[in-house]
Parts: sequence; C-alpha cells; structure tokens
Amino acid sequence: MAEIRIERPVEEKIKQMGILSWPIWEKDISCFDWYYEATEVCYLLEGKVIVKTEDGQEVTFGAGDLVTFPKGLSCTWDIKEPVKKHYNFK
Repeated sequence: MAEIRIERPVEEKIKQMGILSWPIWEKDISCFDWYYEATEVCYLLEGKVIVKTEDGQEVTFGAGDLVTFPKGLSCTWDIKEPVKKHYNFK
C-alpha cells in the first residue's frame, strides 16, 4: 500500500498546481472512517488532523501542508482543530 505523503510547498508550487482554484472542504472537530476511491491531493488552509491507517501508520498534518492520499487507502480521520482545505482528486 502506498503511503500518505506530506510536504510543505513553496508559493511557486502552489501557483503551478493551481491549488487555490480547487474546491474547498470544511469540517469541525470530529472522528470518522474514510476510504479513498481515487488519489486525493489536499492543501490545508486551517486545522490539525491525525490520520491513522489500517496498518497502523499514523500521520499528523495541519495548515500549510500539502497531503497526498493514495487510491485504495482506508483510514480514520481524527480532526483535532477545525479543517479548511483545498482538494483535488486524480
């Protein structure tokens, strides 16, 4: 299973990828299971999240992070601070 990738993009990369034109998703503090039917790339504007995968991988990310979730990933989202993110499915 491919891993969740987290990076801190520079402004130039954000512009190159067109991230600021992607749709926005928002969610309050909560915990829920999620399955990725397609690869998702998201850029967090606000919030803090801990994602735990079925195989025990745990990743923490927040505002300013560009996160890629691989297709086929099953995980649990534990939102610690309300999230606002741009997202795009590939």
